[in-house]
Amino acid sequence: MAMLLNKSSKMGSPLLYEFKRQASFFFKEKIKTARLALTDVTPTELTTEKITNGDLWAPDTCTMGVISRAAFEVYDYWRIVDILHKRVAEEFQCDKDAIKEMVSFQFVHEKGFNWGSRVIKGKRS
Repeated sequence: MAMLLNKSSKMGSPLLYEFKRQASFFFKEKIKTARLALTDVTPTELTTEKITNGDLWAPDTCTMGVISRAAFEVYDYWRIVDILHKRVAEEFQCDKDAIKEMVSFQFVHEKGFNWGSRVIKGKRS
């Protein structure tokens, strides 16, 4: 009898896994729909949150294209930047000193042009 239970539990595993996967997808979609309907969140924000969720896999080019096109709209641009500041800025905390050093960055081209000053001016604009 124990062997029969073992076999049925092993056979039910893929079915249970698929059910859990579909239920998870269903609930995530319902939460996304509710956020769009009940809060000030935009589809662009949801997509930006999705691609910055910490997955090891890079986002697909189609999704990145949607985000990059949306960034040309002022309203969406600031929402995208806000999400990136919240989710990405902490990754650069260990580089804070190197970033501060960039203020005094010097690189003079052989013809005399100071590319370092260009970096500094770009930061202040």
